[in-house]
Amino acid sequence: MISGLASVDQHGLTGESQPAEVEVGSKVFATTLVLSGRLHIQAEATGSDTNAASVGHILEHTQLYKESVRLRGKVIADGFIAPTLFVSSLSLPLLGPSAAMGILWSGFGYNMKLYGPITVLNFLHIMAKNGVLIKDGRSLEMVQQIDTVVFDKTGTLTADQPRLGGMYVVGSLDKATVLAYAAAAERRQSHPIAKAIWAAAQDQGLEIPYIDDASYRIGYGIEVTLGQKTIKVGSSRFMEQQAIRLEDGIRELQRASDAQGSSLVYVAVDDNLAGVIELEPGVRPEAKRMVEYLGGQGIDTYIISGDHEEPTRRLAAQLGIKYYFSETLPAEKAAVISQLRESGRFVAFVGDGINDAIALKQANVSVSLKGASTAATDTAQVILMDGDLQKLETLFEISKDFEDGMRGNYLNSVIPGVIT
Repeated sequence: MISGLASVDQHGLTGESQPAEVEVGSKVFATTLVLSGRLHIQAEATGSDTNAASVGHILEHTQLYKESVRLRGKVIADGFIAPTLFVSSLSLPLLGPSAAMGILWSGFGYNMKLYGPITVLNFLHIMAKNGVLIKDGRSLEMVQQIDTVVFDKTGTLTADQPRLGGMYVVGSLDKATVLAYAAAAERRQSHPIAKAIWAAAQDQGLEIPYIDDASYRIGYGIEVTLGQKTIKVGSSRFMEQQAIRLEDGIRELQRASDAQGSSLVYVAVDDNLAGVIELEPGVRPEAKRMVEYLGGQGIDTYIISGDHEEPTRRLAAQLGIKYYFSETLPAEKAAVISQLRESGRFVAFVGDGINDAIALKQANVSVSLKGASTAATDTAQVILMDGDLQKLETLFEISKDFEDGMRGNYLNSVIPGVIT
C-alpha cells in the first residue's frame, strides 16, 4: 500500500472476522473489502497471480480424492448377475430348461436398480426440507462411514461477531459508563467490533446517549462529541496518534490479549484513557452440543486453524475436543486431511472460507454453511442451509433412516425372486 489508512474485512479470504488495520507498507489482498478509510495501492499481482486465484488454481489441479462410488442399488443388482447365472446353469441338468429359465427371469436383486436411485432422490428431498442441501448423492451414502469430523475454527466453530470478554477501567469512570460511551460512538458503525460493543451495552440494559457530532479517523477509530465531552474510541495506534498515554500495564494487557486471540478497543474521554474493552471470538452456541453429539456417535473431532496455538488450544478445551492443529496454511489444511485419510480414517471436513476450499476437496465428505465464501460452497458436497451446525445432527440422523430404507429395498428386491 502506497498511502492511506483503512479497516479491511478479510473474512472471505482468511475466515477471520476481525477487520485488519492496514497502513503504508501493508499488503492487501484481492477479494477483500474496505470497511472504512481510503487506500492507494500498488498492484503487485493481478488476475491469476492473486492469492484467491492461486487457491482456484490449486483446486483445479488437485486430485479429487473421492471414491469411485456408484449408486448402491446398481452395485447390488450387478452383484447378483454371476450367482443367478451359476444357479441357473446348475438347475438346467437337474430340473430342466423351464426351471433354468425361471431362475434367470426371477430377477434376484434387479429391482435395486430402481429402488436405489428412487430412495436416494427421496432422501435428498427430505434432507432439503430439513435445511440440508446435498449436491452429490454419493455423499448421502457415505455419511454413515464417517468416523472423523474436522472443523475449521474461525467462522465455523466461532461466530462472525466477537463478544465482550472483559472491561478494564483506568480513570474514575465505572465500567458501565465506559461501555455506554463506546456504544454511543459506535452506534452507526456496521463492522463486527462495533456491533459487538453495541450488543454488549444492550445486553446490560445500558442507556446509550446520543452523540452531538462525529469525526471518523480513517482506519483506526472514531471521535465523537457528547455534551461537553470528547469521546475517542479505537485501536492503540489511534490512541498514540491522538497523543493519549497508555500505561505499561495496558501494553502488557495488549500482549496477553494478542496471544489469546482477543482484541482490545480503547476508550478515551477528553484526551485521557478511560478504559479498555476486550472482545473475544464468540463460540457458536450450538458448537459444544454438536461435539458432544458426534462423540456419542463414536466420531472423533478435530479443530484445524490458521490462528495461533493458544486461542486454538483454549477453544478445543472449551468444546471438549482432544485434537487440534494451529497456525495451519490453506495448503497445509489439505495435507492434514490427506494424512488422516491415509491413516485409515473416513473424514468429513466442515469449513467456510476460501482458505478451506482445498481441504474441502480432499475430504471424503465436505460440508459448508450457507453464507460462507463462494469457493467453499461451490466445493462442498453438503451445504447447511440455515448456517447452523445443529444441522449436522440432522444429516447423520436422516442418513440412518436412509440406511434402513436401503436395507428394506434389498429385502424387497431379493425375497420375491426367491419365492418365484
